[in-house]
Amino acid sequence: MVTEKQRVVVVGAGNAALCAAISAAENGASVVMLERAPQEARGGNSAFTGGCFRTVYRGAEDIARLVPDLSETEMETCDFGQYDAETFYLDLCRLSGYRADPILIDLLVDQSLSTLLWMRGQGVRFLPAFGRQSFKVEGRNIFWGGLTIETAGGGLGLVEALFRRAEALGVEIRYESKVEAIIGNRHSVSGVIVNGEELRTDSVILAAGGYHANTEARVRYLGAGWDLAKVRGSRYNTGNVIQAALDIGARAHGNWSGCHSVFFDANADDFGNLAVLNQQKNYFTLGVVVNMKGQRFFDEGSDFRNYTYSKMGAAILNQPGGTGWQVFDAQSVPILPDEYRTPRAARFEADTLEALASKLEGIDQEAFLATIYDFNAAVDKSTPFNPAVLDGRATQGLDINKSNWARALTQPPFVAYQVTCGITLTYGGLAIDEEARVQNEEGTPIKGLFAAGELVGGLYYDRYPGGAGLTSGSVFGRIAGRNAAAA
Repeated sequence: MVTEKQRVVVVGAGNAALCAAISAAENGASVVMLERAPQEARGGNSAFTGGCFRTVYRGAEDIARLVPDLSETEMETCDFGQYDAETFYLDLCRLSGYRADPILIDLLVDQSLSTLLWMRGQGVRFLPAFGRQSFKVEGRNIFWGGLTIETAGGGLGLVEALFRRAEALGVEIRYESKVEAIIGNRHSVSGVIVNGEELRTDSVILAAGGYHANTEARVRYLGAGWDLAKVRGSRYNTGNVIQAALDIGARAHGNWSGCHSVFFDANADDFGNLAVLNQQKNYFTLGVVVNMKGQRFFDEGSDFRNYTYSKMGAAILNQPGGTGWQVFDAQSVPILPDEYRTPRAARFEADTLEALASKLEGIDQEAFLATIYDFNAAVDKSTPFNPAVLDGRATQGLDINKSNWARALTQPPFVAYQVTCGITLTYGGLAIDEEARVQNEEGTPIKGLFAAGELVGGLYYDRYPGGAGLTSGSVFGRIAGRNAAAA
């Protein structure tokens, strides 16, 4: 057995882990990061994201603080709006069914902007999320849904910038290092077992993600059928680190039967592929979604996609065959973002709806055509279409009406994308306090054990607002690192 003394060990290498490592190193600790993946697959789930961060901001002046190279033209032609702390807090409460841990979400909201500014100081470059979070209306870029900032290069750009900073601070990164157990008990920890060897330390920060890539655990906690979901992110997030903490008496927290899951391209690989990113299909709000019976099964325009997309994977998984199609016409295709232009996409196009129906394998063609024609006839054409606001352009008289952005599908070519369920992350995890200390089953902190990122429970339940995941990982990673260095 090899025994080695280190001040702080960080388990994981995604956004939360990297922020924790940088924070600990900045505060004087000697830091070792343990990444289960090989170097070429590093970055955890964060590398697979679009890199969007949800943060409080008062208006253009705060955006300019995050994006100091914003041009005068961009400032003049953009309507960034604002996103205040009360709205962020209420969004987290509302989308969790008012179950979210109030202490944790208060910290998340309060420290969101200051944490992003800290990250900018670490070398992360932020940009306005043009194209994905804004629409051009009367010559101005109108940002919508409270999600305005993304990182240059998306998730991969984010983690590469953080890796550069961590390495510059002397953080040691060990790849292909799987943590099998935590050394300690429900009162304190003194290290981890990694690849069969002991690694002794003063503090341990757990930031290795949830159990979304563990097929057996998905069925056990999420229910029947979840073994069929495609894994949108890292294949290395199997929940083994959560289990290691539970084994020494850590308290489970949050919604273990809930997850973030999205419409995902039916042609995507079973596990996330860093060579082919952006395979989610989240702009269903601009079209119509049908199942294999040719029927619509939810209101595509109930709210901005930022507030609804994280439950769509579960919705499609519950449909016959676990699959369906998003249907658009020539009015909407030009404003679809790049995720609809990925290689190998399950994309079908035709000049008539009848010809399109014939290309959708397994669909009830007659029912599909009836659904589209009934939808087209039900659209309120007197209300102007505006994708940057909840425009109230709805259908009337259908069993399931579309509440906003309803436009008749009448202009060829007609395009359909076949989608299935892509699971992004799971909501159940470990209980932490405001100092990111892991709690034991008795409700007291386990000395020397901290956690951040997707393995923290209590933040999300039914849904979550887009971009909150990366922000929470950064906020609690920074807190964990600072406190682990001082522990």
